[in-house]
Amino acid sequence: MNDPSPTAQTPAPMTTAPTTWAGPEHRRSVLWIVTLAAIAIVFDGYDLVVYGTVLPTLLDDPTQLGQLSAGTAGALGSYALIGVMIGAFIAGTFGDRVGRRRMMLMNIVWFSIGMGATALATDIVTFGLLRCLTGIGIGGLVATVGALVAEFAPTSKRNLFNAIVYSGVPLGGVVAAVLALLLADHIGWRGLFWIGALPLVTLLPLALLKMPESPRWLVSRGRIDEARAISTRTGIPVDLTAAPTVAAPPMGTETPTERVGFAVLVSRRYAMPTLLLGLMSFAGLLLTYGLNTWLPQIMRSAGFNAKGSLSFLLVLNGGAIVGGLIAARLADRRGPQRIVATSFCLATFALICLTLGLPLPVLLAAVAVAGTGTIGTQVLIYGYVSNYYPTSARAAGVAWCAGFGRLGGIVGPVIGGLLIGAGISSNAAFYIFAGIALAGAAATMLVPRNETVDDTESATPQARAEVEPPTTLVD
Repeated sequence: MNDPSPTAQTPAPMTTAPTTWAGPEHRRSVLWIVTLAAIAIVFDGYDLVVYGTVLPTLLDDPTQLGQLSAGTAGALGSYALIGVMIGAFIAGTFGDRVGRRRMMLMNIVWFSIGMGATALATDIVTFGLLRCLTGIGIGGLVATVGALVAEFAPTSKRNLFNAIVYSGVPLGGVVAAVLALLLADHIGWRGLFWIGALPLVTLLPLALLKMPESPRWLVSRGRIDEARAISTRTGIPVDLTAAPTVAAPPMGTETPTERVGFAVLVSRRYAMPTLLLGLMSFAGLLLTYGLNTWLPQIMRSAGFNAKGSLSFLLVLNGGAIVGGLIAARLADRRGPQRIVATSFCLATFALICLTLGLPLPVLLAAVAVAGTGTIGTQVLIYGYVSNYYPTSARAAGVAWCAGFGRLGGIVGPVIGGLLIGAGISSNAAFYIFAGIALAGAAATMLVPRNETVDDTESATPQARAEVEPPTTLVD
């Protein structure tokens, strides 16, 4: 760490966010933050997919929780998403006021305890209630990490780092699928849920030590001295001369003339983009949760055995990781809007290909592309949104997309359950999902460009280059 003495290097005042690393300490600090955030999000993905991996067992064995129909199973898959939606809106309401670090720590504790408690459930009602409560912590986490990355990472790497962090969702899905393949016969479904409680004793201590508060958020709240101290200690540049978005309020009161959080999202400038971004996330999460919940069961119905059907889930999430990172790199270079729209179109194409009776190797490739266009697209959407709004509304913006989008996540498993319960073919389900992906692409292209947020931080690289001076360090 840098020596906080007067002779240590400290970030110079800036008029814009840095486009590259301000120094080695800046790089180390951001890599710690990105790593911790990504590990936390892995458990979001784990929670998402672990239910899909144990669902065949719960459907086949009524001694576990009780007799489950396909419709009830789909509803259970949605209960966690109701909690996620609630947690996201709570984080959006308070995250821009209480800070990024505090929200991160609280939600790590919350969802870890929830996962452990779910492992102890003995009936359907308790299981569904605990899934909902666990989702509150996961939703708060998802809504917070995007704001964290956007406020710590250099502008030229924000989409990439957002993709790395939110790729924790499909990576968690891969982990859940692999552990289910290797351990389900030995530890059962309850053991798989106990694994989801591990962040309480592994990730939380590291986050307490290595996760600083965002200096940019502190400046926006008028807490200049705290921002300066963190900037000096971590090497993270911050414009200490910028006027705070909200002046330091006396006695804990808010300045009534300044808009913060959701109030910014519904302002005249942002109301329409907020609606469109929410619809994009709705489509992305409907596809993500619908496929992750029902793909193993659909493939079992198509003639694959239990382990073979779980392998499709592994390929789906693996394709999302690889494809999502490639797409994020392109988004940093060309802007996220076109890349997100293209990714949705890829999902449409791949999902239609799944109905054509392709040979197994081609089928697996199509599933991987579908993972890129569904789960990978949602990863890109989070990065797009976190850089679209100003600091005063960033957590609220991500929370809106995570929360409203979870309505799509709730609908996805229910649609799958209803279709399977009605005896409709898997091809019909894939056609419905393909149409939703195409609608997501259309919504993406309608979002107006926004190149003036936080001194061009959301602009394309070419636009930023025209206005941003190089970042320097002074003694």
